[in-house]
Amino acid sequence: MTNNDVLRRVRYIFDFNDDKMIAIFALADDQVTREQLSDWLKKEDVPEFKKLSDKQLAIFLNGLINDKRGKKEGPQHPPENRLTNNLVFMKLKIAFNQKAEDVLKMLNLADFQLSKHELSAFFRKPGHKHYRECKDQILRMYLKGLQLSYRKTGQTTSDFKWKGQ
Repeated sequence: MTNNDVLRRVRYIFDFNDDKMIAIFALADDQVTREQLSDWLKKEDVPEFKKLSDKQLAIFLNGLINDKRGKKEGPQHPPENRLTNNLVFMKLKIAFNQKAEDVLKMLNLADFQLSKHELSAFFRKPGHKHYRECKDQILRMYLKGLQLSYRKTGQTTSDFKWKGQ
């Protein structure tokens, strides 16, 4: 999955408007303009399309964690310069305070079956003997499950009950 696709899907799932998206970047101590955001959200075949860097997506996901779980005291986690699907998956899991059972539920909603052991392999360090690379299909299914769980017809993000709130 491209970084731009992840950004578009998260925006759609939670019905974030431009102001909310800009505020999420700001929660990770980054300032983005409406024009930058607009260019990142465009489809690849549009001339104004700009590729979202790994670092920019990491900043957004860190801001999403701060938005959903509260900003922690002290220095903020620095954004990664290189993102993998595993890191994106992990950051989304953290942002929504999900345990393995919650993640498996999201995958089941998208008609994708995975065992708890298979899931834990995605969250291990890359050098670990049981580490497994998260393929695009699995990240897509997780995002689809989030969409089926959180995006209800006629509801906005203010109608959702976030864990921990």
